[in-house]
Amino acid sequence: MPVNIYRSNADGEFCGVLDFVCAGEWDLSEQIAALSGWIAKADLPAAHYVADVSFRWRRDAGGGGSALGADTLQRLANLGIELHLSEYPGLSDPDGRAS
Repeated sequence: MPVNIYRSNADGEFCGVLDFVCAGEWDLSEQIAALSGWIAKADLPAAHYVADVSFRWRRDAGGGGSALGADTLQRLANLGIELHLSEYPGLSDPDGRAS
């Protein structure tokens, strides 16, 4: 499942896809790294957006993991991007593909 980035209205209703990041990737660490890179390069006017990160748990999860840095969080806020974390059932295998 990709990180789905889309425009929304002030009520949070879907208004159109902007981009898919990490198509087919279920590993949260990979998705967050790719999203952080995308946000750093994004050339968008401030508006209402959503970055929906869809993930499954890793078989070998043991704590720790992904983090969004302060710069990325500030950029999300400045652009008006809400971060949604969508957990899906099942596990992803070691290379992050859905099982």
